[in-house]
Amino acid sequence: MNNQINKQTLDTFLVTTVILLVGISCFTLYTLGEAYPSAYSGYYKRQIIWFIISAVGIGVIMVIDFDRYRKFGWPLYILGIFMLVGLHFLPWAYENNGALRWYKFGTTTLQPSEFVKVFLVVGLANVITSHNEKWNHKDLNYDLVLLGKILGMSLPVFILIAIQPDIGSSLVIASIAAFLIVISGIRWRTIIAVFGSVFVVVATLFILYFANPDGFINFIEEETPQFDHVADRIKAWDNPHLYQAGAAMQVIKSMLAIGSGQLSGKGTMDYEVWIPERHTDMIFTAVAEQFGFVGSSIIIILYFLLIYRIVQIALECKDPFGTYLGVGIVGLFTYQIFQNIGMSIQLMPLTGLPLPFLSYGGTSLLVYMAAIGLILNVRSRQRTFMFESGEDD
Repeated sequence: MNNQINKQTLDTFLVTTVILLVGISCFTLYTLGEAYPSAYSGYYKRQIIWFIISAVGIGVIMVIDFDRYRKFGWPLYILGIFMLVGLHFLPWAYENNGALRWYKFGTTTLQPSEFVKVFLVVGLANVITSHNEKWNHKDLNYDLVLLGKILGMSLPVFILIAIQPDIGSSLVIASIAAFLIVISGIRWRTIIAVFGSVFVVVATLFILYFANPDGFINFIEEETPQFDHVADRIKAWDNPHLYQAGAAMQVIKSMLAIGSGQLSGKGTMDYEVWIPERHTDMIFTAVAEQFGFVGSSIIIILYFLLIYRIVQIALECKDPFGTYLGVGIVGLFTYQIFQNIGMSIQLMPLTGLPLPFLSYGGTSLLVYMAAIGLILNVRSRQRTFMFESGEDD
């Protein structure tokens, strides 16, 4: 008797959650277009088109068994590195507001760092799986070699994205690596030592900043002028009312918009606060102003359900590669959701990170849907074992 049954099923819970989030995105973009036709007209139509294209992409991704994507781990990683490096010499590279993050083909722009996030997840999942297949004994050497492999793949991507400059996306790379380190098989004593060291560094930076804010900011502006925008956003986060311009003004208006929504919101298309880039980075404020705390809570609950279901699928998968794929994608989504909503309520400094599935953007929606496609692929080919021992009758 065959001791395993392959279930070719589509996870309707995950699909429904994603459709609800994209539906809310399209509706919010529609209301922005109606309220501010000169700035946001037609964005919801383009978002719908990108959603349809992405849905077709999910179908393509699900044709191939997820385990076969292991073969693409290194090619995708190398392609991602080339795309990031190519920004510095390829003719299609496009710079905007001092940031070199895009390729431009006619009127269409593509942001390679978005693609690289998923490429890195696949690459790391492959490397961790291969390492654990070859190493049977876990000791300090096992920990250090595997940690070196994860950091060796993640750091070049982190640096190439950071120098664009795009600190927000580089921290997403750090989040992916951190989540995968935790479940990679590295022993807890080593993990605690690594994360403890990171905590000490971050805590030291916080202490230095709060001990002498002006000196800390001046150091960033003088020693690393390419990260001037980071200094501006730190000032805007710490005391926006003292620096009422640029990023600080965006923080103030974001808080005004969210606060004005109160419990149940001001109603559909009832916008009173103008916020730049509201269709992308600041779309959460549009939901909060229209539908208040209730509408904002629904968004957060949907994201919780999304993350919870992906974690559940990853842990139920009998194939380690599928588990690592799921956890890497959880790292991708979790940080972006926390950062985007956090910056909208002044919990975190401003970054240019979109809110997954809600923010307008063809590249980002395509990449996030591809990530969901991988998870659906893992779930659709879930293997259920009839006997724990794995022995046939």
